[in-house]
This record gives sequence, structure tokens and C-alpha cells, in this order.
Amino acid sequence: MSLLQSTQFRPDPSATTARRAFIRAWPDFQNPAAWIVAVILIIMPLIASGFFLIEIFATTLILGVIALSLMFLAGYGGMVSLMQLTIAGFAGYMVAVFGVSGNANISLGWPWWLATPMALALATLFGTLGGALAVRTEGIYTIMITLAIGAAFYYFTNQNWAIFNGHTGINTVATPHFWGVDWRADIAFYYVTLGVAAICYFAVQYVSRAPFGLALQGVRDNSRRMAALGFNPNAHRIAAYAFAAFIAGLGGVLQVWNYRQISPGSVSVGACIDVLIIAVVGGITRPIGPFIGALIFVLLRTFALDVLIKFGLDGNRFRLLIGLGFLAIVFWSSDGVIGLWERWRRRNASSASRAGGRHG
Repeated sequence: MSLLQSTQFRPDPSATTARRAFIRAWPDFQNPAAWIVAVILIIMPLIASGFFLIEIFATTLILGVIALSLMFLAGYGGMVSLMQLTIAGFAGYMVAVFGVSGNANISLGWPWWLATPMALALATLFGTLGGALAVRTEGIYTIMITLAIGAAFYYFTNQNWAIFNGHTGINTVATPHFWGVDWRADIAFYYVTLGVAAICYFAVQYVSRAPFGLALQGVRDNSRRMAALGFNPNAHRIAAYAFAAFIAGLGGVLQVWNYRQISPGSVSVGACIDVLIIAVVGGITRPIGPFIGALIFVLLRTFALDVLIKFGLDGNRFRLLIGLGFLAIVFWSSDGVIGLWERWRRRNASSASRAGGRHG
């Protein structure tokens, strides 16, 4: 009996399950705003300079992809993983180790079209093994295990010189060149990141409504009931970690191509927490949420320092603004900016209905 045919798979009538029901299975293509955003993203190279194109929008898409992997686990699987940036960093390091870089004594010199699939495969395996450990626990213990994995990887890269070149990292990582195009050139790289982000976004949308995604949401809501019906909850959770690891790995490959280098600072504990902030600020109930959160984070990180200095404050306190913004959004909406937007839409719709009733 399929998941859609069984009435026993209906989620429990609790407040938590009701909130999770807002997660949509497919984007609303009839929404004019979605088409407007899509057109703006496509023509962005015509209206944005190189700095804004790469440092703002391409970076937003890269961080959004990494945070999307966390959103998938938390939103559809109920598992908060703090090792998603670690997986992305692992993929980035593997691109540098297997590919071509300025550290010829470390890098193996493979062409990018061999180094990249190898990096993605190893990152997916790394995330799957980490997930296999994490699914043995629940709640805060899952968070702590994934955070411990991230911290251990950070200290290992910082102290290992044979493979990761210690705290110096690996520099001058080669980027793709084919068909006579330098795909790290500003416009070309922007479209690469946009294409990867779009593929990941729609992949998450598709998986969420596929039998696996529906079963994963059933495991999230009531794992015992799913086990009684013949499903293996841990197998579904581990598979979710594998899928999320592949997405995070794609983000890591883009990140190392973007900066052309990678160092332990890229996988620090603070950077892992940043991904959590991005996902929560944007909202973990919709796949678009991580990209909204990433845009807010990148804008604050880029311009908050200048704003603070202009007001005579210490520019190094820009993270204080990020923290205050995070607290404000979470205080007003547990579903982040997406939740605030939905609340505003419902309020306007309710006001319009009341106004129409009075005039009628």
C-alpha cells in the first residue's frame, strides 16, 4: 500500500505537525513574484557590476545551496545537522587535493572533470557516515554529534600538513576551462552558481513530494508508526543525510572555485553556526528560505562593517548586528522571514475579506 493511499500516514494533530504542514511539495508557478525573481536572476549580469555579481549574488547562491542541505534535513527530516558546512569544506578540500593548485607537493594534478566527481563522491560518503552516527541519537544529541564532527574536522585540517597543508590551507586552486571559456570569469561563474542552485532547489522540491520524501516526513512526525508499517526509519534518515551531503558538496565545490583557495577558517565552528543562522533566518519550512537567509547574511556581512564605522563604532562588531537580527527574526517568527511573509499575507487577505464583507 502506497503512502498516498494509506490514511494511517496522516500526521498527528499537534501544533508542531500543523506548523510543519506549511512545507509545500512544489513551487507555485502561478505566482507572478516567482517569475519576476527568476527573470531578475537571469538578467542580473546586465544590471550588476562584477563586485555585486560575485561577492553578493554568487556568494548568496553558494551559501544558499549549503544551507538548503540543512533545510532539507531539518524541515523534512526533523534533524538539525551542524556539519553541513563541514561536508562542503571537505568537498572543497578534495577538489584542491585531487585537482591542480599552487601547492604541487600536495595536489595530485587531476583535471577538474575528474577531481570534481571524486570530491562529490567522497563528500557524500563522508556525510553519509556522519549521518549514520547522528541517527542513533535525537534532538540536542544529534546537534552535538554533528557539531563535534565539524569541530574535529576543523582541528584536523588546522594541524595536518601532509594532506591539508595546516593552517595555511591550499591556494591557487585551478578552476574549470573548457569550450574556450574561463568558467571562473564573473559572468560565466555567476550562471554556473545560478544553474547549480536552481537544480538543487528543484531537486529538493521534487524529492519532498516523491515517495521517499513523503516517507521521510512520516518518519519525522511518528517514527514508531512508520516502523510498525514496515518502513526503516534509520535507513530513511541516513539516505536523507546522503542526499543532503551531495547538495552540500556541490556548494563546497562552488565555494573553492569562487575563492580559488581553501583553509581551516572555511570550516571553522563559527562558519558552521553561520549556516544554521542562514537557514533559520530564511525559514526551514520552504526551500527558498535558505537563499533568503543567505542574502540577508551576505548583505550584513558585507556592509555592516562600513555602517558601524560610519557611526563611529567598532567595525569588528558587525557580527553583533547579525546576532541581533537573528534574535529579532526568530522572536517574531519561528519560521524566519518566510513565516513573517506568510503572516503578512494572511493578515492582508483577512483584512480584504472583512472589507469586502462590509461593502457587500
